[in-house]
Amino acid sequence: MAISVAVIQYLFLFAIICAVLRGFGDSLKGTVTIFYLDKNIKKKAVYSSPNKDHNTASRRKELHRETSRSVREEEPKVLKRTLQCCALNGGVFWCSLLVFECGLLPLLKYLLTILFGHSSSTGKSLWSWMKLFLSWTFGAFWVLPLFLLSKIVNSLWFQDIADSAYRYSRGRPQLLSSFSKLIADTLFSVLVQALFLVQSTLVSMVPIVFLGDALCLVHMCLLYSLYSFEYKWFNMGWELHRRLTFIESNWPYFIGFGLPLAVLTALPSSFFNSGCVFSILFPLFIISGNEADPVTGVCDYPLQLFSPVIAISNALFNRTIRPRTIEPSNVRR
Repeated sequence: MAISVAVIQYLFLFAIICAVLRGFGDSLKGTVTIFYLDKNIKKKAVYSSPNKDHNTASRRKELHRETSRSVREEEPKVLKRTLQCCALNGGVFWCSLLVFECGLLPLLKYLLTILFGHSSSTGKSLWSWMKLFLSWTFGAFWVLPLFLLSKIVNSLWFQDIADSAYRYSRGRPQLLSSFSKLIADTLFSVLVQALFLVQSTLVSMVPIVFLGDALCLVHMCLLYSLYSFEYKWFNMGWELHRRLTFIESNWPYFIGFGLPLAVLTALPSSFFNSGCVFSILFPLFIISGNEADPVTGVCDYPLQLFSPVIAISNALFNRTIRPRTIEPSNVRR
């Protein structure tokens, strides 16, 4: 009996490890798929054009116009948008941070050292004030506006990448049944994700060696998996509760899927540098999520990490949209 229990536990652990490794491998597929996805999209647009009645010259001209219009509508955007993300977040935003932190500030410090000497208290005091002023000015008038602008632009480019990949693999998106549902689902999703990010920060403060970091890493893996798959699931018409339940029920796969992005974004010490890394790599994970077929049914015990933030979000939404009650004294008799 003890042997059979041990075997069952071993098989259970083996299945979880396999699901994690499968998710890890699927998350890397976008790095390969991106190089031929545009070509396949364009080829599919040409082949799916009308192909009947080639007898007359007028019909051939009409067919040519329809084919050209179809190709223009399905103009490949995946690689172009990904390169634009790299150019904006890496070439402009990240490079400007590196030039300021690793170029301008050290140069100014070196010049002050030459003017006042290494041991001058005046030079050190002047440098501390100058560094504080320059850092604040650079952050307020360049970093923060560019960060907000990049977030808006990135969201549009990410949507373009996700829609192009989805139309190629699954056809026309099937959105939610009504516009009001779509808006409510989007707002609720943003609130849940923001609260889940706060929850991940709180669990990282657990005062036990490595436990807090491990819990935070698990949170970020699931959150990045939700980010990556949400475009596909949203186009499939899945509501938020179904998306979260699917991730919680199949958490081994999604921990593995989000692991590379969670580790790579945790390496930079700066919040803005980490955001640049995320924005550069995330298009690849959108494509990977669109192409992936998640492993399901591995574990019968859902990892209900989203439950606390869902409860808080429900309470906030109910308090916000609850209709005002009419006082009995104001009711006409």
